[in-house]
Amino acid sequence: MTKVYILHENDEWTIHLTNRLEELEVPYETWHLDQGVIDLTSVPPEGVFYNRMSASSHTRNHRYAPELAGGVLAWLELHDRTVFNGSHALSLEISKINQYTALEKSGIKTPKTIAAVGRDQIFEAAEKLGESSFITKHNRAGKGLGVRLFHSKEALKEYVDGPEFEEPVDGITLIQQYIQAPKPFITRTEFVGGKFVYAVRVDTSEGFELCPADACRVDDLYCPTGAVEEAPMFEIIESGIDPDQIARYEAFLKENKIDVAGIEFIQDSDGEIYTYDVNTNTNYNAEAEAKADKYGMLELATFLKTALANESK
Repeated sequence: MTKVYILHENDEWTIHLTNRLEELEVPYETWHLDQGVIDLTSVPPEGVFYNRMSASSHTRNHRYAPELAGGVLAWLELHDRTVFNGSHALSLEISKINQYTALEKSGIKTPKTIAAVGRDQIFEAAEKLGESSFITKHNRAGKGLGVRLFHSKEALKEYVDGPEFEEPVDGITLIQQYIQAPKPFITRTEFVGGKFVYAVRVDTSEGFELCPADACRVDDLYCPTGAVEEAPMFEIIESGIDPDQIARYEAFLKENKIDVAGIEFIQDSDGEIYTYDVNTNTNYNAEAEAKADKYGMLELATFLKTALANESK
């Protein structure tokens, strides 16, 4: 019997998808790729393969999971298996340099960014960028980890030379133009099967760790005292998204063989839109979805069910 095979490294995120597959009675098997063996002399099983390897795997002590996933994907693609979010999608997931070059190639504007390896080179990159305010981020990160905002070169030097400096897992630090939004929020657009599902407004007033998964949220989305209800951090919005922008994103996904993704952008005070993240291991926020009655994992499970049915014909 053919199955849906899920390549991943985080059970806590994947269970939301497997619950939906069970609800739809879709046969599946999970491949947890923290450790494993790739037998290149063997033939992969028949079925549909969906890769949801995460750039942030190293934060869960799964340092080499993306490299193992890359090998598994190459093996599957060698045997012409149906793979969603394959090798090219993984290359963008684990490198923001690859993301930004691919976005720019598709005519999608990204913030000015300079990559650096070495602490002295981080200062050199900041000088070259020439911005009074800028952010640092890791080339391979996820969840907004490693993102810091600076308003001076002196503050950057204090951070890089100090004990709080976070060494990127691949050694590459990005120095990036800081986009000042009129209000503290970004927008994340979700796509399944390369098609737009919904957009989420994400409140950034508490910082840059913007992972929408319930497992990423340490605090409650609302005021912890319960005295005053605040706006939710994640809110699905029904309007305000330019359909031409969505069309450009869908074309970008098709060009780069990405089937499932969350794409994040920010708009400055002049109305200019900058796209700064493509997350091919997308997660969804349960409270925001329940309020809007829209469910990303259900859309994804339905997409995989249809793909498996087509595979079996």
